[in-house]
Amino acid sequence: MMKKLFLTAAMLLAASGLAHAEKADSTKPTKIDYDDLQVDDVHQVKTLTGNVVLTRGTLLLKSPKAVVTTDPEGYNYVVLTSVPGTLATFRQKRDGEGDQWVDGEAERIEYNDKTDLVKLFSKAKVHRTEGGRLSDEVEGAFISYDSRKEQFAVKNTVTGETKPGAGRGSMTIQPPVRPSAAPAAGAAAASAASTTNPAPGK
Repeated sequence: MMKKLFLTAAMLLAASGLAHAEKADSTKPTKIDYDDLQVDDVHQVKTLTGNVVLTRGTLLLKSPKAVVTTDPEGYNYVVLTSVPGTLATFRQKRDGEGDQWVDGEAERIEYNDKTDLVKLFSKAKVHRTEGGRLSDEVEGAFISYDSRKEQFAVKNTVTGETKPGAGRGSMTIQPPVRPSAAPAAGAAAASAASTTNPAPGK
């Protein structure tokens, strides 16, 4: 049976007004669903396994296993790990008008709710969508995503460093959606035909 865990950050107002991801997320409690939980109160470590689903406002993290460490200030540091065939994933609504989201996946994802920084290690991929349409996508061995500033950093090693010859990343940018000119052209042609070919009797 799926169980639930609720966590709250101690200084929720510290990040308000700074985020470009959904601003309200920083003031929401963290909820975690899981199959099994082990708690180490001495070290403030919680180990969750079995279809782990973490939500905090619009932020959604999923993985087969997660380890949550709470610091003395009450902030949570989450490490999500994958199993063969199932990557760890994250999803969060971007601030601004319209339906804008950022999604990512990797073999390991680390999330710090104090800094709203997401790090993706090994087979990392992040893409952004607007109105359900893909706007851009990046891939690499390591991706760091700062949701407050909406900035990406892609490195060619899983250590987060760039080393010559270690590999290459890739980025795809979709073309903008431009309105079709066909209806306007058709209307102009019809207007021209009406001017040059007046109706009988005129």
